[in-house]
Amino acid sequence: MRVNRIQPDITVLADELEVPGIGHLPVNAYVLHAAEPVVVDTGLSLPDRGFMAALSSVINPADVEWIWLTHPDRDHTGSLFDLLDAAPNARLITTFLGVGIMSCARPVPMDRVYLLNPGQSLDVGDRRLTAFRPPLFDNPSTVGFYDELSESCFTSDCFGAPMPSAELATADDVGYAPSVEIRAAQHLWAAVDSPWVHAVDERKYLATVSAVRAFDPRRILSTHLPPASGRTSQYWDMLAEAPQAEPFVGPDQAALEQMLASFEP
Repeated sequence: MRVNRIQPDITVLADELEVPGIGHLPVNAYVLHAAEPVVVDTGLSLPDRGFMAALSSVINPADVEWIWLTHPDRDHTGSLFDLLDAAPNARLITTFLGVGIMSCARPVPMDRVYLLNPGQSLDVGDRRLTAFRPPLFDNPSTVGFYDELSESCFTSDCFGAPMPSAELATADDVGYAPSVEIRAAQHLWAAVDSPWVHAVDERKYLATVSAVRAFDPRRILSTHLPPASGRTSQYWDMLAEAPQAEPFVGPDQAALEQMLASFEP
C-alpha cells in the first residue's frame, strides 16, 4: 500500500489488485484532514494489505471522527471494524440500505451509525460535505460526496481504469498514464462495473452526469482511478460517453481452461 499526500488536507491510501488479462485495478481509500477527520472507505477485504498501518502513518486512528463508507462492497470494507475499534468516537456514515447489506455478514453497531442520503449535507467542522448518487454505481447504496473547501469530488466507483502496472495504479496522479489509454480503460470499467448503463434512457443518464458535473470540482477522487486533478472536464466527457461504450463480455470456461494451461505448475 502506498501513501500519497496529494494536498495538505487529503491523503490517498493507494492499493491495487491485479486482474488477469485486464490490468492492475487501483483500490483507493482516503483521509480527509478536516477539523473533524474523515476516512473514506477502508480498503480491500484481503489479508495483510496493511491498511491500518498505512492509516496510522498519517493520522492517529483514535482521532478519526467520521468513516464515510461509499458502499459496503468487499473492496471498501476491509478494515472497517478494525477502524471502528481503533476510533471509539467515530461515526459510520452510510445509508439505511448500506446497514442492511452489511448486517447480512456482521452486526453493525447502530449507535455508531449516521444515516445520510444523497442530497443531504454534513458539517465536519471546517467544511461541508454534500452527498450525491454517482452517475455510475455497482451497488444501490452508493453515496459519494463533494467537499466544498478542497473542491474535491469523491465519486466511489463511478470512475475507474485498469492500469498497465502496479506503479501506475498507485500513482498520485492519473496524468502519468496516456490519456488515450485512460479513455479506453474508463469505458471498459464502465461496461464491467455498471453494465446496466447500456440499457438506460440516455437522456436521463446524462442528466445525472450534469447534476454532479455542476459541482465543478478541481479534482476527481475515485476508488478505482488515480487522483485526477486539473482535467475534470475530460473525465465528465468520458463518463457521458459510457452508454456508447462496447459492452463487456468476460472469458468463458474454454478461455479459463486455456489460461490455466498457460500457468506454470
